Amino acid sequence: MTKRPLITIAIGGLAAAAMMVASLPAAAQDVDFSGKRVEWIIPYGTGGGSNRWARFYVPWLQKALPGNPVVAVKNMPGASSTKGTNYFARRGTTDGLSILGTSGSTQFPFLLGDRRVKYDYADWEVILATPVGGVVYVNKSLGVNSTADMKKLQKYKLKFGSQGPTSLDLVPLLAFEILGLNVKPVFGMKGRGPARLSFERGEVRIDYQTTPAFLKRVMPLVKKGVAIPLMTWGTLDANAKVVRDPTFPDLPHVGEVYQSMHGKAPRGPAWTAWKAFMAAGFPAQKMIVIKKGTPAPIVAAWRAAAAKAITLPGFEEAKNKSLGNYEQAVGAQAETLKKVATAVPPKAKQWVLDWLKTRYNKVP
Repeated sequence: MTKRPLITIAIGGLAAAAMMVASLPAAAQDVDFSGKRVEWIIPYGTGGGSNRWARFYVPWLQKALPGNPVVAVKNMPGASSTKGTNYFARRGTTDGLSILGTSGSTQFPFLLGDRRVKYDYADWEVILATPVGGVVYVNKSLGVNSTADMKKLQKYKLKFGSQGPTSLDLVPLLAFEILGLNVKPVFGMKGRGPARLSFERGEVRIDYQTTPAFLKRVMPLVKKGVAIPLMTWGTLDANAKVVRDPTFPDLPHVGEVYQSMHGKAPRGPAWTAWKAFMAAGFPAQKMIVIKKGTPAPIVAAWRAAAAKAITLPGFEEAKNKSLGNYEQAVGAQAETLKKVATAVPPKAKQWVLDWLKTRYNKVP
Protein backbone atom coordinates (compact mmCIF):
# COMPACT_ATOMS: atom_id res chain seq x y z
CA MET A 1 0.00 0.00 0.00
CA THR A 2 1.39 3.39 -1.02
CA LYS A 3 1.83 5.84 1.84
CA ARG A 4 0.23 9.21 1.29
CA PRO A 5 2.12 12.40 2.16
CA LEU A 6 1.84 13.52 5.78
CA ILE A 7 0.28 16.78 4.60
CA THR A 8 -2.62 14.95 2.95
CA ILE A 9 -3.19 12.65 5.91
CA ALA A 10 -3.22 15.55 8.36
CA ILE A 11 -5.74 17.52 6.34
CA GLY A 12 -8.34 15.04 5.23
CA GLY A 13 -9.56 16.88 2.13
CA LEU A 14 -12.52 19.01 1.17
CA ALA A 15 -15.10 16.78 2.90
CA ALA A 16 -14.05 18.12 6.29
CA ALA A 17 -14.47 21.68 5.04
CA ALA A 18 -17.97 20.97 3.75
CA MET A 19 -18.96 19.38 7.08
CA MET A 20 -17.60 22.39 8.93
CA VAL A 21 -19.75 24.79 6.93
CA ALA A 22 -22.82 22.63 7.47
CA SER A 23 -22.27 22.58 11.25
CA LEU A 24 -21.90 26.36 11.67
CA PRO A 25 -23.06 27.32 15.20
CA ALA A 26 -26.23 29.38 15.35
CA ALA A 27 -24.47 32.29 17.10
CA ALA A 28 -21.94 32.51 14.28
CA GLN A 29 -24.77 32.94 11.81
CA ASP A 30 -25.52 36.31 13.43
CA VAL A 31 -22.05 37.67 12.63
CA ASP A 32 -22.21 40.29 9.88
CA PHE A 33 -19.21 42.20 8.50
CA SER A 34 -21.26 44.26 6.04
CA GLY A 35 -19.57 47.57 5.27
CA LYS A 36 -16.52 46.60 7.32
CA ARG A 37 -12.82 46.51 6.41
CA VAL A 38 -10.59 43.62 7.48
CA GLU A 39 -6.90 44.46 7.87
CA TRP A 40 -4.71 41.48 6.95
CA ILE A 41 -1.15 42.01 8.14
CA ILE A 42 1.51 40.27 6.06
CA PRO A 43 4.93 40.77 7.74
CA TYR A 44 6.76 40.57 4.40
CA GLY A 45 7.27 42.71 1.33
CA THR A 46 5.24 42.66 -1.87
CA GLY A 47 7.50 40.46 -4.00
CA GLY A 48 7.49 37.13 -2.16
CA GLY A 49 5.37 34.05 -1.72
CA SER A 50 3.51 35.25 1.37
CA ASN A 51 2.21 38.32 -0.43
CA ARG A 52 1.26 36.19 -3.41
CA TRP A 53 -0.58 33.74 -1.13
CA ALA A 54 -2.49 36.48 0.71
CA ARG A 55 -3.56 38.33 -2.39
CA PHE A 56 -4.70 35.06 -3.93
CA TYR A 57 -6.96 34.45 -0.95
CA VAL A 58 -8.43 37.97 -0.68
CA PRO A 59 -11.26 37.63 -3.24
CA TRP A 60 -12.22 34.16 -2.01
CA LEU A 61 -12.46 35.31 1.61
CA GLN A 62 -14.42 38.41 0.60
CA LYS A 63 -16.96 36.12 -1.08
CA ALA A 64 -17.13 33.72 1.87
CA LEU A 65 -17.16 36.06 4.88
CA PRO A 66 -20.61 37.12 6.15
CA GLY A 67 -21.47 40.55 4.78
CA ASN A 68 -18.68 40.39 2.17
CA PRO A 69 -16.31 42.91 3.80
CA VAL A 70 -13.29 44.43 2.12
CA VAL A 71 -10.15 42.46 2.98
CA ALA A 72 -7.09 44.72 2.69
CA VAL A 73 -3.55 43.36 2.80
CA LYS A 74 -1.08 45.48 4.77
CA ASN A 75 2.56 44.57 4.08
CA MET A 76 4.86 45.21 7.06
CA PRO A 77 8.29 43.71 6.26
CA GLY A 78 11.34 43.80 8.49
CA ALA A 79 13.47 41.83 11.00
CA SER A 80 12.75 38.43 9.41
CA SER A 81 9.00 39.11 9.70
CA THR A 82 9.13 39.76 13.46
CA LYS A 83 8.44 43.49 13.02
CA GLY A 84 4.98 43.05 11.51
CA THR A 85 4.17 40.05 13.67
CA ASN A 86 5.07 41.92 16.85
CA TYR A 87 2.82 44.73 15.64
CA PHE A 88 -0.10 42.32 15.30
CA ALA A 89 0.59 40.83 18.75
CA ARG A 90 0.56 44.34 20.23
CA ARG A 91 -2.08 46.13 18.16
CA GLY A 92 -4.25 43.46 16.56
CA THR A 93 -7.93 43.66 17.53
CA THR A 94 -10.35 40.98 18.72
CA ASP A 95 -13.35 42.12 16.69
CA GLY A 96 -12.66 39.88 13.70
CA LEU A 97 -11.38 42.80 11.63
CA SER A 98 -7.68 42.13 12.19
CA ILE A 99 -5.89 38.98 11.03
CA LEU A 100 -2.27 37.95 10.54
CA GLY A 101 -0.66 35.87 7.83
CA THR A 102 2.31 33.93 9.20
CA SER A 103 5.03 32.02 7.40
CA GLY A 104 7.93 29.74 8.27
CA SER A 105 10.10 32.81 8.79
CA THR A 106 7.64 33.85 11.49
CA GLN A 107 7.66 30.39 13.07
CA PHE A 108 11.41 29.77 13.15
CA PRO A 109 12.42 32.81 15.25
CA PHE A 110 9.66 31.76 17.66
CA LEU A 111 10.91 28.16 17.76
CA LEU A 112 14.52 29.21 18.29
CA GLY A 113 13.85 31.80 20.99
CA ASP A 114 14.91 34.80 18.90
CA ARG A 115 15.16 37.86 21.13
CA ARG A 116 13.24 39.95 18.61
CA VAL A 117 10.14 37.82 19.10
CA LYS A 118 7.43 39.45 21.21
CA TYR A 119 4.67 37.08 20.14
CA ASP A 120 3.44 33.63 21.09
CA TYR A 121 1.53 31.27 18.82
CA ALA A 122 -0.44 30.09 21.87
CA ASP A 123 -2.14 33.51 21.83
CA TRP A 124 -3.66 32.92 18.39
CA GLU A 125 -6.46 30.85 16.89
CA VAL A 126 -5.62 29.36 13.51
CA ILE A 127 -8.22 29.87 10.79
CA LEU A 128 -6.51 28.22 7.83
CA ALA A 129 -3.16 26.55 7.12
CA THR A 130 -1.54 26.27 3.72
CA PRO A 131 1.19 23.72 2.98
CA VAL A 132 3.89 25.09 0.71
CA GLY A 133 6.97 23.68 -0.99
CA GLY A 134 10.29 25.21 -1.94
CA VAL A 135 12.33 25.02 -5.14
CA VAL A 136 16.07 25.62 -5.51
CA TYR A 137 17.27 27.01 -8.83
CA VAL A 138 20.53 28.36 -10.25
CA ASN A 139 21.68 30.68 -12.99
CA LYS A 140 22.36 29.02 -16.33
CA SER A 141 25.89 30.50 -16.30
CA LEU A 142 26.95 27.83 -13.80
CA GLY A 143 26.58 25.14 -16.45
CA VAL A 144 24.43 22.96 -14.21
CA ASN A 145 21.42 21.72 -16.12
CA SER A 146 20.10 18.88 -13.96
CA THR A 147 20.68 16.95 -10.75
CA ALA A 148 23.28 14.88 -12.59
CA ASP A 149 25.42 18.03 -12.79
CA MET A 150 25.03 19.03 -9.14
CA LYS A 151 28.59 18.07 -8.18
CA LYS A 152 29.78 20.87 -10.47
CA LEU A 153 28.35 23.35 -7.97
CA GLN A 154 30.92 22.27 -5.39
CA LYS A 155 33.67 24.12 -7.26
CA TYR A 156 31.89 27.46 -7.01
CA LYS A 157 31.67 30.00 -4.21
CA LEU A 158 28.02 30.97 -4.35
CA LYS A 159 26.21 33.91 -2.79
CA PHE A 160 22.68 33.44 -1.48
CA GLY A 161 20.32 36.27 -0.53
CA SER A 162 18.86 35.54 2.91
CA GLN A 163 16.55 37.07 5.48
CA GLY A 164 18.71 35.61 8.24
CA PRO A 165 19.80 32.22 9.60
CA THR A 166 16.94 31.95 12.11
CA SER A 167 14.31 32.63 9.45
CA LEU A 168 12.86 30.00 7.14
CA ASP A 169 16.14 30.34 5.25
CA LEU A 170 17.56 27.99 7.88
CA VAL A 171 16.17 25.15 5.72
CA PRO A 172 18.13 26.04 2.54
CA LEU A 173 21.27 27.07 4.44
CA LEU A 174 21.44 23.75 6.27
CA ALA A 175 20.54 21.83 3.10
CA PHE A 176 23.38 23.51 1.19
CA GLU A 177 25.81 22.56 3.95
CA ILE A 178 24.58 18.95 4.07
CA LEU A 179 25.07 18.69 0.30
CA GLY A 180 28.62 20.07 0.57
CA LEU A 181 28.02 23.31 -1.34
CA ASN A 182 30.10 26.43 -0.65
CA VAL A 183 27.30 28.96 -0.20
CA LYS A 184 27.84 32.31 1.50
CA PRO A 185 24.62 33.96 2.64
CA VAL A 186 24.10 37.68 2.23
CA PHE A 187 21.90 38.47 5.21
CA GLY A 188 19.47 41.35 5.59
CA MET A 189 16.95 40.64 2.81
CA LYS A 190 13.43 41.73 3.78
CA GLY A 191 11.86 38.70 2.15
CA ARG A 192 12.35 36.13 -0.58
CA GLY A 193 11.18 38.71 -3.12
CA PRO A 194 14.30 40.93 -2.75
CA ALA A 195 16.45 37.79 -2.88
CA ARG A 196 14.84 36.80 -6.16
CA LEU A 197 15.48 40.26 -7.57
CA SER A 198 19.16 39.87 -6.62
CA PHE A 199 19.15 36.66 -8.64
CA GLU A 200 17.55 38.41 -11.61
CA ARG A 201 20.20 41.15 -11.46
CA GLY A 202 22.96 38.54 -11.42
CA GLU A 203 24.15 39.45 -7.92
CA VAL A 204 23.55 35.90 -6.70
CA ARG A 205 23.46 32.74 -8.77
CA ILE A 206 21.60 30.36 -6.46
CA ASP A 207 18.19 31.01 -4.93
CA TYR A 208 15.09 29.29 -3.64
CA GLN A 209 11.47 30.41 -3.57
CA THR A 210 8.38 28.96 -1.98
CA THR A 211 5.87 27.46 -4.40
CA PRO A 212 3.58 30.51 -4.93
CA ALA A 213 6.45 32.84 -5.80
CA PHE A 214 8.21 30.19 -7.87
CA LEU A 215 5.11 29.53 -9.98
CA LYS A 216 4.43 33.23 -10.52
CA ARG A 217 7.87 34.86 -10.59
CA VAL A 218 10.45 32.22 -11.40
CA MET A 219 8.71 30.06 -14.00
CA PRO A 220 9.01 32.87 -16.59
CA LEU A 221 12.78 32.82 -15.97
CA VAL A 222 12.79 29.03 -16.37
CA LYS A 223 10.95 29.32 -19.69
CA LYS A 224 13.53 31.86 -20.87
CA GLY A 225 16.32 29.47 -19.91
CA VAL A 226 17.78 31.89 -17.35
CA ALA A 227 16.86 29.87 -14.24
CA ILE A 228 17.51 26.13 -13.93
CA PRO A 229 15.37 24.39 -11.26
CA LEU A 230 17.35 21.64 -9.53
CA MET A 231 15.52 20.31 -6.49
CA THR A 232 12.77 20.78 -3.93
CA TRP A 233 12.67 20.28 -0.17
CA GLY A 234 10.12 17.52 -0.71
CA THR A 235 7.54 16.64 1.92
CA LEU A 236 7.12 13.90 4.53
CA ASP A 237 5.08 10.73 4.17
CA ALA A 238 3.27 8.94 7.01
CA ASN A 239 6.55 7.30 8.08
CA ALA A 240 8.35 10.68 8.27
CA LYS A 241 10.31 9.80 5.15
CA VAL A 242 11.14 12.61 2.73
CA VAL A 243 9.24 12.15 -0.55
CA ARG A 244 8.80 14.30 -3.64
CA ASP A 245 6.80 17.50 -3.61
CA PRO A 246 3.40 16.79 -5.27
CA THR A 247 3.52 20.10 -7.16
CA PHE A 248 6.93 19.29 -8.68
CA PRO A 249 6.97 15.50 -9.06
CA ASP A 250 9.69 15.62 -11.71
CA LEU A 251 12.17 17.38 -9.43
CA PRO A 252 14.21 15.36 -6.90
CA HIS A 253 14.15 16.29 -3.23
CA VAL A 254 17.21 17.09 -1.14
CA GLY A 255 17.68 13.49 -0.02
CA GLU A 256 17.72 12.23 -3.59
CA VAL A 257 20.22 14.90 -4.58
CA TYR A 258 22.48 13.91 -1.68
CA GLN A 259 22.28 10.27 -2.79
CA SER A 260 23.20 11.29 -6.33
CA MET A 261 26.12 13.47 -5.23
CA HIS A 262 27.57 11.28 -2.49
CA GLY A 263 26.51 7.76 -3.41
CA LYS A 264 24.68 7.09 -0.15
CA ALA A 265 21.54 8.17 1.66
CA PRO A 266 21.80 11.13 4.04
CA ARG A 267 21.90 10.35 7.74
CA GLY A 268 23.17 11.77 11.03
CA PRO A 269 22.22 14.67 13.33
CA ALA A 270 22.37 17.34 10.63
CA TRP A 271 19.93 15.43 8.44
CA THR A 272 17.64 14.69 11.40
CA ALA A 273 17.62 18.37 12.38
CA TRP A 274 16.98 19.45 8.79
CA LYS A 275 13.96 17.12 8.53
CA ALA A 276 12.55 18.42 11.83
CA PHE A 277 12.74 22.05 10.75
CA MET A 278 11.53 21.33 7.23
CA ALA A 279 8.47 19.66 8.81
CA ALA A 280 7.95 22.69 11.05
CA GLY A 281 8.41 25.15 8.22
CA PHE A 282 6.50 23.76 5.26
CA PRO A 283 3.46 21.51 6.00
CA ALA A 284 1.82 24.56 7.63
CA GLN A 285 4.10 27.09 5.99
CA LYS A 286 1.48 29.81 5.85
CA MET A 287 -1.35 30.35 8.33
CA ILE A 288 -4.17 32.81 8.86
CA VAL A 289 -4.52 33.50 12.57
CA ILE A 290 -6.79 35.60 14.73
CA LYS A 291 -6.24 36.64 18.33
CA LYS A 292 -7.49 34.56 21.22
CA GLY A 293 -10.05 36.58 23.10
CA THR A 294 -11.99 37.16 19.90
CA PRO A 295 -15.63 36.25 20.67
CA ALA A 296 -16.40 32.61 19.85
CA PRO A 297 -19.13 33.42 17.28
CA ILE A 298 -16.66 35.58 15.33
CA VAL A 299 -13.97 32.87 15.41
CA ALA A 300 -16.56 30.33 14.26
CA ALA A 301 -17.67 32.65 11.44
CA TRP A 302 -14.08 33.06 10.28
CA ARG A 303 -13.46 29.32 10.33
CA ALA A 304 -16.67 28.66 8.45
CA ALA A 305 -15.71 31.30 5.89
CA ALA A 306 -12.32 29.68 5.34
CA ALA A 307 -13.98 26.29 4.94
CA LYS A 308 -16.48 27.79 2.48
CA ALA A 309 -13.81 29.63 0.50
CA ILE A 310 -11.89 26.46 -0.37
CA THR A 311 -15.07 24.80 -1.66
CA LEU A 312 -16.24 27.67 -3.87
CA PRO A 313 -16.52 26.92 -7.61
CA GLY A 314 -13.23 27.55 -9.36
CA PHE A 315 -11.15 27.65 -6.19
CA GLU A 316 -9.36 24.33 -6.67
CA GLU A 317 -8.21 25.08 -10.20
CA ALA A 318 -7.10 28.60 -9.29
CA LYS A 319 -5.32 27.34 -6.17
CA ASN A 320 -3.36 24.69 -8.04
CA LYS A 321 -2.22 27.30 -10.55
CA SER A 322 -1.23 29.96 -7.99
CA LEU A 323 -0.29 28.07 -4.83
CA GLY A 324 0.51 24.57 -6.01
CA ASN A 325 -1.04 21.13 -5.66
CA TYR A 326 -1.50 21.17 -1.89
CA GLU A 327 -4.70 20.65 0.07
CA GLN A 328 -5.69 23.55 2.32
CA ALA A 329 -6.37 22.86 6.01
CA VAL A 330 -9.21 24.31 8.07
CA GLY A 331 -10.79 23.54 11.42
CA ALA A 332 -9.26 20.72 13.48
CA GLN A 333 -6.90 19.87 10.62
CA ALA A 334 -5.46 23.38 10.69
CA GLU A 335 -4.99 23.08 14.46
CA THR A 336 -3.06 19.84 13.93
CA LEU A 337 -0.73 21.47 11.43
CA LYS A 338 -0.27 24.50 13.69
CA LYS A 339 1.02 22.14 16.40
CA VAL A 340 3.46 20.55 13.93
CA ALA A 341 4.66 23.97 12.81
CA THR A 342 5.26 25.40 16.27
CA ALA A 343 7.16 22.56 17.95
CA VAL A 344 10.38 20.70 17.12
CA PRO A 345 12.10 17.92 19.09
CA PRO A 346 14.43 19.35 21.78
CA LYS A 347 17.47 17.50 20.40
CA ALA A 348 16.90 18.93 16.90
CA LYS A 349 16.45 22.42 18.34
CA GLN A 350 19.65 22.19 20.36
CA TRP A 351 21.60 20.85 17.39
CA VAL A 352 20.46 23.79 15.27
CA LEU A 353 21.24 26.31 18.03
CA ASP A 354 24.77 24.89 18.30
CA TRP A 355 25.13 24.94 14.51
CA LEU A 356 23.99 28.57 14.29
CA LYS A 357 26.55 29.54 16.92
CA THR A 358 29.40 27.62 15.25
CA ARG A 359 28.54 28.38 11.64
CA TYR A 360 27.33 31.98 11.81
CA ASN A 361 28.22 33.08 15.34
CA LYS A 362 24.50 33.64 15.71
CA VAL A 363 22.73 33.39 19.05
CA PRO A 364 18.98 33.90 18.55
